Amino acid sequence: MIADNVLKNAKAYLNGQIVDCSLALDEGKIHKIGKESQMPNADEKVNLRGLLVLPGLIDVHVHLRDEGKAYKEDFYSGTSAAAAGGFTMVLDMPNNDPVTMSAMSLKNRMAIAQRRVLVNVGFYSELPKNLTEMKDIVAEGALGFKLFMASQVGGLNIDDDAALQEAFREVGELGVPLAVHAEDKTLITATEAKLRQAKKSDTAAFLKAHSEEVELKAIQRVLTLSAETGVRLHFCHISTQEGLNAVAEAKRAGRAVTCEVTPHHLLLSRADMERQGQMLAVLPPLRSKNHIQALWNSLADGVVDVLGSDHAPHTLDEKSSGSIWDVKVGMPGLETSLPLLLTQVRRKQLSLGQVVQLFAENPARIYGLDGRGSLEQGKNADLTIVDFNREFKIDASKFKSKAKFSPFDKWQVVGKPVKTYVNGLLVMDEGEIVAKAGSGKVIRGGGK
Repeated sequence: MIADNVLKNAKAYLNGQIVDCSLALDEGKIHKIGKESQMPNADEKVNLRGLLVLPGLIDVHVHLRDEGKAYKEDFYSGTSAAAAGGFTMVLDMPNNDPVTMSAMSLKNRMAIAQRRVLVNVGFYSELPKNLTEMKDIVAEGALGFKLFMASQVGGLNIDDDAALQEAFREVGELGVPLAVHAEDKTLITATEAKLRQAKKSDTAAFLKAHSEEVELKAIQRVLTLSAETGVRLHFCHISTQEGLNAVAEAKRAGRAVTCEVTPHHLLLSRADMERQGQMLAVLPPLRSKNHIQALWNSLADGVVDVLGSDHAPHTLDEKSSGSIWDVKVGMPGLETSLPLLLTQVRRKQLSLGQVVQLFAENPARIYGLDGRGSLEQGKNADLTIVDFNREFKIDASKFKSKAKFSPFDKWQVVGKPVKTYVNGLLVMDEGEIVAKAGSGKVIRGGGK
């Protein structure tokens, strides 16, 4: 046979170790991994000269915007950012305009995405008001549901315990994960009202409104209401020691619970926000050093299952305002996450194996992405190729994302994604997008 491509002189991450090998890619799959002499003939041969080949990385927490929010990011710019950052698949959050929370809104969004995406994209849906619609949403291809608890986003009334319990039961029966943004709306609303009344509108007020207690209270409420419902919970961007403790306790009790942390919560603190101000406004907010250490400890202990960028692009105008209450929260993260984490590998804060586990293996397992998450014969040819020794300075002005700002701008990092293969196709090469819009795929339930 003649394969589509052979990548030779690679150092590939296989079964927990780095192995010198070559990889043959054919019809979007990994055809063979082995010595160069064992490779079939190929239409194209690429000499990787010792570059590191990782399983295609998966970011389960991305806001691609588009539709009514296309001025901040669209499917092409967002997936360009993903490819540039070494991600071969992202999962898109549903707080869009219109909100993704029906089979029709999901179908429309997928149709727009299919024409524009450069990497593979899966979709969440919000919980609809009428829970009987959830079956159709999953049938349309949603990989999971999202529950925002800090404010009312979807159709389900988040203040209604009985409605939440019924939703948990339904999600459990449908067999997809429920991703939770755990911040207690009631506590936030009451604290924010007092602060506004006292004319407090600075970063200190923001941090007070979104206190550590806000996260813990929401996690505890969800865990209590979801007991005996069979739902698989995935807690997004955990930021506090108490939140991690609650998740760890639920895991020990045998609950089907996973959780995620972000690079910005690992590497930035509330002191950074106090110094830099509104640009660093994110939810949950940045925390003090003791919480950051708890996040690192939980990575080491295996309590944390996933790393997610929480890529949340906005315009610069939306990130600056006279009042913190009017600032849009979030920051771009697709193009900085991998270099930042590879730099931490250099500093012995975590291992390369943990990066692969947290950004590939576990996301594929949790979201049922068959054929992804590891380098094996017969699996999808999604590859993240890294120059592990490349030093460079993060330059937000050159981001592929429309959001050309970052709290990590000008940070010196070591380890750069240099090629991204999606379904066997080279999409990013040395920072340049070399594939056409629409070359990525919309991935529906079951990894199809």
